[in-house]
Amino acid sequence: MGFNPEPSHRHGSVSKTAIVLANLGTPDAPTPAAVKVYLKQFLSDPRIVEIPRLIWWVILNGIILPFRSRQSAEKYSSIWTEQGSPLKVHTERQAALLQSALAARGHDVRVTYAMRYGNPGVPKVLDELKAEGCDRILVLPAYPQYSGTTTASIFDTVFLHFLHVRNAPELRLIKHYHDDDGYIQALAATVRAHWEQHGRSDKLVMSFHGVPKRTLLLGDPYHCECYKTARLLGNALGLSKDDYLVTFQSRFGKAEWLQPYTAPTLEALAKQGIKRVDVMCPGFSSDCLETLEEISMEAREDFLAAGGSEFHYIACLNELPQWIEALAGIVEQHSAGWPTGANLQERRQVDAKTGRQCALELGAAD
Repeated sequence: MGFNPEPSHRHGSVSKTAIVLANLGTPDAPTPAAVKVYLKQFLSDPRIVEIPRLIWWVILNGIILPFRSRQSAEKYSSIWTEQGSPLKVHTERQAALLQSALAARGHDVRVTYAMRYGNPGVPKVLDELKAEGCDRILVLPAYPQYSGTTTASIFDTVFLHFLHVRNAPELRLIKHYHDDDGYIQALAATVRAHWEQHGRSDKLVMSFHGVPKRTLLLGDPYHCECYKTARLLGNALGLSKDDYLVTFQSRFGKAEWLQPYTAPTLEALAKQGIKRVDVMCPGFSSDCLETLEEISMEAREDFLAAGGSEFHYIACLNELPQWIEALAGIVEQHSAGWPTGANLQERRQVDAKTGRQCALELGAAD
């Protein structure tokens, strides 16, 4: 096993702390070619599709990619903005705002973002941070609820990257924050703001991204964490169990996924006489294809076609100030003990200067 070349080192450098906000990813452009590259990387991840590799390779390259790339590109085109992919735009803004929020709390840290699939990729970002002298890295997945299909896949990428790094940094990874009070209160704030502007609907539907039911039976806690988030949010809003529903979206393939499914549930509600619904996606920290196209467009059509009158989509947390503050609190909790205080930097620089002098006396070149 080989190791990547180490960046040049200068004695006396003050080590830095970095926060990496890691999200799922997005194609570079809403074109069939770009989407094909993205889908191939995404669907080649064994965390996403647990089918024997040879069999899946034939299905993926012979059936799925040739047909789904164009269909998905059309969907991406419907939500693409002048700035680019909504998921990437929101994630980049969140990282910048988190940097400012942590600085306001007295922390001298570097905040950046990375994508599990697509650009900027996790390995590239980790290499850049190492070159900048970041010797402590906290990985903050953009997924509040843990799943082996999402959070663990980010962990895999981080671990595999450092398998080839000789001088690895101190590393911390955040598993989940589905029940963090700051996160719950930020979600509640989005709902209250929507109700103040548009009024309250007959039912609040909380749609989470789905995963195969098999993963739950094999020990993945995602299903339980989604329901805990929903329960805590319902409590924060003062809702009864009859006021809201938990559903799961984005089913792919023929296998059974977590139920109830979002689209059929919305159709059933309309047929039962529910005329107005509010729909939100608590598991998505940034609006993206699955929220803007699948929910705000497709699910809306399904509900109205089944007899519903009003469909209200409540946007994701995105750059909501309460959410940025919640993220800052989560980072503080998980970076405790690291020398991030801006008030410590002068002392650390003096110590580094002394260390450099000692190294030079011992014969160091730089």
